[in-house]
Amino acid sequence: MGVLGLACSIILAVASKAFYVEEDPRIAQVEENLLGANCGGCGFAGCSAAAEAVVTGKASVNVCIAGGPGVAANVGAVMGQAVDLAAEQKIAVLNCRGSYRVNERFDYQGIQDCRAAALYWEGAKSCGMSCLGLGTCASVCPFNAIQMGPDGMPVVNPNLCVGCGTCVKNCPHHVLHLEALSERLLAFNRVDECVPPCRQTCPAQIDIPRYIRYIKNGQPLNAVEIIKERNCMPLSIGRVCPHPCEDACRRQYVDEAININHLKRYAADIEMYKGPTLNIRINKETGKKIAVIGGGPAGLSTAFFLRRLGHSPVIFDMMPKLGGMTRYGIPEYRLPKKILDWECQQVLNLGIPVHLHKKLGEDMTIQSLREDDGFEAIMLGIGCWTSSSMRCEGEDLPGCYGGINFLIGQGLDKPLPLGKRVVVIGGGNTAIDCARTSLRRGCDVTLLYRRTRNEMPANMIEIVEAEREGVNFHFLAAPTKVIADKNGNAAQLEYIRMELGEPDASGRRRPVPIKDSNTVMNIDNVLSAIGQRADVSFAAKEAAGFQVETTKWATFAADEQTLQTNIPYVFTSGDVFTGPQTVVKALGTGRRAARSIHLLVTGQDVVAPPNELLKPSPESLMPHITGVPEAPRAHMPEMSIADRALTFKEVELGLKPGQADREANRCLQCGNVCFDQTAFDELFAEV
Repeated sequence: MGVLGLACSIILAVASKAFYVEEDPRIAQVEENLLGANCGGCGFAGCSAAAEAVVTGKASVNVCIAGGPGVAANVGAVMGQAVDLAAEQKIAVLNCRGSYRVNERFDYQGIQDCRAAALYWEGAKSCGMSCLGLGTCASVCPFNAIQMGPDGMPVVNPNLCVGCGTCVKNCPHHVLHLEALSERLLAFNRVDECVPPCRQTCPAQIDIPRYIRYIKNGQPLNAVEIIKERNCMPLSIGRVCPHPCEDACRRQYVDEAININHLKRYAADIEMYKGPTLNIRINKETGKKIAVIGGGPAGLSTAFFLRRLGHSPVIFDMMPKLGGMTRYGIPEYRLPKKILDWECQQVLNLGIPVHLHKKLGEDMTIQSLREDDGFEAIMLGIGCWTSSSMRCEGEDLPGCYGGINFLIGQGLDKPLPLGKRVVVIGGGNTAIDCARTSLRRGCDVTLLYRRTRNEMPANMIEIVEAEREGVNFHFLAAPTKVIADKNGNAAQLEYIRMELGEPDASGRRRPVPIKDSNTVMNIDNVLSAIGQRADVSFAAKEAAGFQVETTKWATFAADEQTLQTNIPYVFTSGDVFTGPQTVVKALGTGRRAARSIHLLVTGQDVVAPPNELLKPSPESLMPHITGVPEAPRAHMPEMSIADRALTFKEVELGLKPGQADREANRCLQCGNVCFDQTAFDELFAEV
């Protein structure tokens, strides 16, 4: 036995020498600094495997999700790597909050695991974006951060969630995702998300059901916080938005659409008038300088979101005050200047410097901003400030004004002189604003439009209000000549009658002149509001290598999804990119530009948002709604017609608390292909 034992010892000694593998001592040191919980949140089998992955370069020093920045710093010290202790915290967020309302295609009685259920025809739910409700996410969470709520939906505890992503990896319908503040601010509608119809058609992509739910539950400031993740000007938008979201609202198939826009104004008014003012979260300072040219809604939006991401935007504007066309193109009776002043100041209060009376091409150039001032990126949001020509004889006579110039003069408190008889040419919102402004200055106003009322591009509510206030509409008529009196001033307008022919590129029937139907009317002033354009002449004067490409429509040429121009560090947004559009559209493009600029200055590829939902999803169409009791829509209280005369006081007075509460309760809280039939109260377990 002794000999046998000696032989075994010799064999083992030889084997240990032959098969010896030297272990890097740092593996043990790293493992000592990990939590030792072997929770698996990092994606490795345990702390020992995670430590080996760090040392071999297969994982970063912040591999220990549960340990957080402190553990990452200790591991970094072992590895000789610096750690950013202020890195953004991510948590799991629920994409869809109404999956339990989705119809089931069949009765599933298999293994009670979402992954197993999804293998069978993608699960029993009729919506492929809905939660299957079997609780796999809760069962696999290493930190007990997810519980299944009473409605069968997961509820995430943000205080326990460490952002390990285990639940996301195991959810077969992608109902959960990890999200940091920057990702939430710069997220765009995705094809794999549960997006209700109203949000699909909102140019700013605001989570409308969510903010209405906060209003419903008596939390208007929480509603404003949600709105400001997409729209930095809810006070203004709540007054001037044409609300395309309401055209897509499913409630219209029951009775009337939800008064979405005025609910937004209701919540925003509470912040301004009652307070407290929201404390807007800002990420850690990055020191990245970005020049934002233009202080209108596009520029303000870009600067707002860049600042929230920790960057250092600086606004340059040629006018004496910020606001762009919201200030100088929208009359006081629609958007009071004190409202706009407060809203612009809230943006600047984030720590955004502004330089007024500064015009691109005169006071600075793209080259000087880049080479002399050291801006890492430049955003061009200069707007459309020039009225389009009527291209008719006599339009330059004294007494003839461009509609935009007329409104700008009014906005600067330098009103252009008007006589008694004013004719406005055009059918858009600018034409309506010119007409209603002229009325308030005591004029007799006629609006001349070459098509019919049905083809007018102006918001219908604005057309109705103009009629009620006394604007005379003259349809199927187009100007041909302005005739001067003996003093050379505009005195008569010649126009020709029109009839509608075949549809043109816009889908509207083309107006065709009726031969020998010319008519003359006496006038004192003509306001031309048939369109507007940007002045991009400065671009051609830039030095070689700094010239931004433009289009034949006097807009900047840029990628439609990233808004990046031919110069990689120059971006654009707003009317100078899209052509004249709505304020909310400008805000939406401003946030899109901020996303692309953020990618550029942080060293990432400037690419389009992944899986972006570019147009409303056909599967969200649901023209038949059943099981919902009818309830009347809340209508905005207004100043009487008599009280509006000769005053620029705000016409719309705002919803009262009782009205807003009832209106919020009318919301169906839609998902992608589902809606609430019972006016439920949802638990607030979200961040």
